[in-house]
Amino acid sequence: MSGGAPEGAAARPQTDAPALRLFVFSLFFLFGGITSLNDVLIPKLKDLFTLSYTQAMLIQFCFFTGYAVIGIPGAMLVNRTGYMRGAVIGLLTMMAGCLLFIPAARASFYPLFLFALFVLAAGIVVVQIVANPLISLLGRPETAHSRLTFAQAFNSVGTTIFPFVGSVLILAPLAPSGGGSARSFWNVTRVVDPACRGGQPAGSLVPTAAYRVAEAQTVAHAYAGLAVALALIAATVWMFRDRLTTERHRTGSLFSSLALLRRPRLSCGALSIFLYVGAEVAVGSMLVTYLQSDHTLCLTGESAGKQLLFYWGGAMIGRFAGSAVLRAISPGKVLAAVALGAAAAILVSMGTGGTFSANALLAVGLFNSIMFPTIFALASEGLGPRAADGSGIIMVAVFGGAVIPLIAGVLADTIGLVASLLLPAGCYLLIAAFGLYARRPAEPFATAWGASASART
Repeated sequence: MSGGAPEGAAARPQTDAPALRLFVFSLFFLFGGITSLNDVLIPKLKDLFTLSYTQAMLIQFCFFTGYAVIGIPGAMLVNRTGYMRGAVIGLLTMMAGCLLFIPAARASFYPLFLFALFVLAAGIVVVQIVANPLISLLGRPETAHSRLTFAQAFNSVGTTIFPFVGSVLILAPLAPSGGGSARSFWNVTRVVDPACRGGQPAGSLVPTAAYRVAEAQTVAHAYAGLAVALALIAATVWMFRDRLTTERHRTGSLFSSLALLRRPRLSCGALSIFLYVGAEVAVGSMLVTYLQSDHTLCLTGESAGKQLLFYWGGAMIGRFAGSAVLRAISPGKVLAAVALGAAAAILVSMGTGGTFSANALLAVGLFNSIMFPTIFALASEGLGPRAADGSGIIMVAVFGGAVIPLIAGVLADTIGLVASLLLPAGCYLLIAAFGLYARRPAEPFATAWGASASART
């Protein structure tokens, strides 16, 4: 569970810091955007392969399993190769995952799509392992937190833009009727599907093999374009591979890192990250289909996909506003409040219908905004020199994005799409409980137990 923590970041100035910062910001933008693109891919492949909700949620399961499988080996790889070479390896792995969408589309074979997503996620995990500590090296240590917050804003920009563009490239009909392409691209008007019946969108007919292959090509083209962009970024990064002069690494024992789970604040925080990522991904994965249903708006696929702009855009706006609120109010109390707000928004959406129900579920994105960084900070608080090891444990907990959406898919198949939202609502309630528990400052790691544990490790 070696975190690849940088040491001696302030030893000497990094002369290429501005260019390297731009590189790191682009990494946050890319892995955030590509991850949120799954929310558009799910309804597309669900229709093409006539999948159940459970089968469709295998997209998120295969993707987020990468965090559990690749997290520890990825950290070891970065420790061995260094940040810049590790980033190139991660970017090339992401490129390979994107290119695998081409044979998957030609064969029209769903398991190959799932494998492509796992490879893509493996690269994202390596890139994420690089990006978080690297940003702390590119400037003064006392401003590292502000740089990380600014970098995370680029992540939110990616999660806002990619689903919108993806809905046009992937969810739009293969032969759209009339209208100027520029106007239709930017149009976020909610377009109703006149064929919506019984809680299901139009297009429920079993697609022919030729239609499936043709529509799958739209997915392949989108990811092929991403592969080209990733190749260009990897080539640029390779030119900077020897220019990072402040890089230092230290490794830790897997067992000594796992021993930190005996610290209740960290273990509860890791569980909260598991629940948060799972709930956020589950809601985002269901949103397009939910907005296509007659419980809400009966939108067309493309129109429903464009509404993700408001879900992820709310998270982006809330992150900027929340950074100011967190300076004035206890982070634990803020976390409890927004988690309760997210649970309430889901319950309101379930209990109402039409536009009000749709907007209530989209508002969950706003409540999500500060949860991940706040949970991360509260869980890591007081760890001192073991903060990097605690960070590794928390990153593995992102595996919740694989488990909870899959369970939500099973529930949607058995008790219905609307009722299945009770699962993410319950996750948010548990997160609120952690916020109340962690509202007080943590004990320093150098307690009697902490000191003895450090001595043993």
